[in-house]
Amino acid sequence: MSASGAPFHLAYVFQRFPTFTQTFCVREILELERQGIRPLIFSVRDPRDEPAQSYPESLKARVVFLPDEESLKAYAAGLRDSRELPKAARSALRYWGKARDKMRVYEAIWIHQEIRKQAPYLRHAHGHFAGLAARTMWWLRQFSGMTYSFTAHANDVFCGDTDTKVSLELLMQDASRVITVSDYTVQRLCREFPVAAAKIRRVYNGLDLEKWIGANHGQPGGIGSRRIYSVGRLIEKKGYDDLIRACAVLRDREVPFTCHIVGGGPLEESLRSLIRELRLEDKVFLEGEQNQDFIIEHLAHRAHVFALACVTESDGGMDNLPTVIMEAMAVGVPCVSTRLAGIPEMILEGKTGLITEERRPLEFARCIETLLTDDSLCRRFGQAGFLLAQERFDKSVTTRALKRALISGGQVRFDPSLLLDQPELAEDYDTQRGLRLREAVQGCFRSPARRIRKLLETPDRTTG
Repeated sequence: MSASGAPFHLAYVFQRFPTFTQTFCVREILELERQGIRPLIFSVRDPRDEPAQSYPESLKARVVFLPDEESLKAYAAGLRDSRELPKAARSALRYWGKARDKMRVYEAIWIHQEIRKQAPYLRHAHGHFAGLAARTMWWLRQFSGMTYSFTAHANDVFCGDTDTKVSLELLMQDASRVITVSDYTVQRLCREFPVAAAKIRRVYNGLDLEKWIGANHGQPGGIGSRRIYSVGRLIEKKGYDDLIRACAVLRDREVPFTCHIVGGGPLEESLRSLIRELRLEDKVFLEGEQNQDFIIEHLAHRAHVFALACVTESDGGMDNLPTVIMEAMAVGVPCVSTRLAGIPEMILEGKTGLITEERRPLEFARCIETLLTDDSLCRRFGQAGFLLAQERFDKSVTTRALKRALISGGQVRFDPSLLLDQPELAEDYDTQRGLRLREAVQGCFRSPARRIRKLLETPDRTTG
């Protein structure tokens, strides 16, 4: 039961929660709860070393953090010695050996036992990213019979980890639902994993529009001083070297501007060197990592243009649906970016902003100059972007879509009272009743030990 005494509806499993880079996950959980779905939240790792964020203390206090690796191993050994370990878990531990991803088994064992203590009626787990947490949920399914789903985002599917036995293909095959955040990714995953195509759903990341609209004092599209803003980690796929080179073009063309890049990361020193090399110290400023209140304040009251020069990395990684573009749209700031993945689903070319091909800083500079020198166009793009953000990305809209996608999978605990708020879920409620009746007749939770042994007895390239 939850702290309020109300039952949970599903488990959420994160690699690290709550974190600076995943504010959309916090919004999603809070909005799910507002709409009547209460998750039991697990975090494999503790993010306490990250910058402080203004997340609700009541939410942070509810997160169940897993113990460290040695404690997890000791816990599993204790269960094995007392014969409380499920047969499938014993098989996994016996055959897993020294595989690199072996800790996912121990994490699943611990989560399984914790669910049995806190909410033994739970039948489904959901998580974000096709990575560590998703592989932990895959093992949880083997031990408990619980179904799982995950939201695929960007690099987790564009250049997934192939050095694990629980591959992306296996995660897709065994998930009851695969959620992804853009139409681009739906099409790509359907091509690559046709066996899973029927269970893939697109649900955009949601934005707390009330917070952002309030920051803009109800005046989307307002024009401030000639400042370019960009927000994100200082990593290759954000294309900050192209943005800085575009700023050099603007300087040479005598366009008045300053550029402010908010974020930290491994490329900070190389970007500072590039700024010095191009003699842009009085034009381009690295603002470091900042909390969301800082970002809202600066986008709402100081930004004239938002620019994100996304690129495809050498390993195929790239941004999919950068939340910061939605945030800029929500305060009426016109956007410039590149034609990658789901970005054209946010920046509608010539309607809410301008788009160029990647790695073309000269073209990128021309787009920025167009907006910096045309206040009327800025207002038009800003207002259109604001309306599109309301229509597509408001958290109440996106979370209702997620709720339906999860419930229609058949295992998320469903209260009939939810139909009062969302009568269109009636069909999903009937589907759940039918699925559970079929399970009762067929006995769907047969022991998966044989399947696990078959998987684990295949040659292992990850040992060592």
